[in-house]
Amino acid sequence: MVSGMTQSHPRISKAVIPAAGLGTRFLPATKATPKEMLPVVDKPAIQYVVEEAAAAGLDDVLMITGRNKRPLEDHFDRNYELESALQKKGDAGRLAKVQESSDLATMHYVRQGDPKGLGHAVLCAAPHVGHEPFAVLLGDDLIDPRDQLLKRMVDVQEQRGGSVVALMEVTPEQIHLYGCAAVEPTEDGDVVRVTGLVEKPDPADAPSNYAIIGRYVMDPHVFDILRETEPGRGGEIQLTDALQQLADDEKVGGPVHGVVFTGRRYDTGDRGDYLRAIVRLACEREDLGPDFRAWLRSYVTEEM
Repeated sequence: MVSGMTQSHPRISKAVIPAAGLGTRFLPATKATPKEMLPVVDKPAIQYVVEEAAAAGLDDVLMITGRNKRPLEDHFDRNYELESALQKKGDAGRLAKVQESSDLATMHYVRQGDPKGLGHAVLCAAPHVGHEPFAVLLGDDLIDPRDQLLKRMVDVQEQRGGSVVALMEVTPEQIHLYGCAAVEPTEDGDVVRVTGLVEKPDPADAPSNYAIIGRYVMDPHVFDILRETEPGRGGEIQLTDALQQLADDEKVGGPVHGVVFTGRRYDTGDRGDYLRAIVRLACEREDLGPDFRAWLRSYVTEEM
């Protein structure tokens, strides 16, 4: 769509991070601790997501929270007593790490209230976002900072308008775990036009093997659609249903495109993948990797 490539669209500055889930798959660890605060090596999972938004130029972050999520606000706030204690000790390294989270972005918070699904969580952001395009980042998907998926999605939205979803090819046996997109190619190899979306289809009914992963760049017209969207699969208001309407009627909110992601993604919403994410990230750390990899080789050899 050559004409779309020449359009100019407003620069995106706002990111929305839904974080109201109960984290039941990680009980009892999440009984009193939000799942987003579970550590991935030595940082809570949610900090990786905020860092990703900031790295893509989105310095205004709204978290959609719920009950018992106060630790999220505390983590991204200043802790003057701790900072003072570290300063008195001359521990500049740890002081910098503590201050890093509060310097990433301007943070805002709103409670979802009723747990009515992802679409409802996004709708809670409408008063803050207004009439600007915005990004949605789900906390269970950690994208390696070396793979600048969100920045690429922002660029595509600015070039083509409308909304952009992140897509990843999965096996047919896995597609029922995701929203699935029917697509058409474009002149850009990593960009496809989305013509249809289905939430968690049976493998036999899936239009493709392209799964929607937890990154979206949205046109603000999605709010109007979400207000009128009836609960769908699971009795929840599905963001996928609203995206389907945007794809069906490009006059309202523009087209929907997908960026096909082939990089490194860590799924922290599943216990096994959460552990694998920790191992992979620890192995790649300069300060931890050499010793940890040596121990891991020894451990695996002994177990075999």
